[in-house]
Amino acid sequence: MSRVFVGGNLWYDKMERGESSMAQQTLPHDHRQAMEQQSSRVPSVENFQTVAEVFKQLGDGSRIRIFWLLCHCEECVTNLSAMIQMSSPAVSHHLRQLRSAGLIVNRREGKEVYYTAAPTEQAMLLHRMIEDIMEITCPAEEESVPASDREQP
Repeated sequence: MSRVFVGGNLWYDKMERGESSMAQQTLPHDHRQAMEQQSSRVPSVENFQTVAEVFKQLGDGSRIRIFWLLCHCEECVTNLSAMIQMSSPAVSHHLRQLRSAGLIVNRREGKEVYYTAAPTEQAMLLHRMIEDIMEITCPAEEESVPASDREQP
């Protein structure tokens, strides 16, 4: 068996055939932390890459804004363009990015294509995170609160 230095601080035992065996993983220092004992449960790089792809969508304010709107409605490119005062080609570019990340879905009705947030846990979590960070209430939640119970500015 040979040792390989990976990720700046982990040593992995490799089988002679080149196959990695996470169960035989040893670390150079034993700090008696629970994670050291469970290091075979560390998700693969591919799992983290999936998360990174979703988080890439957060790198553009316009894209986040489009995504947030689509969490609350189903719209076509033309209406989205008018709502956020951006050109249709620019909106289409952002929609392609969001769709490839699995955050939105679309449906065709004749010549028109309508977009909305994907019905996935990732999309719902991102929606909630945006609203929590911006400290705003989801319009759907606002509608369910009686007007007399709403805070007045």
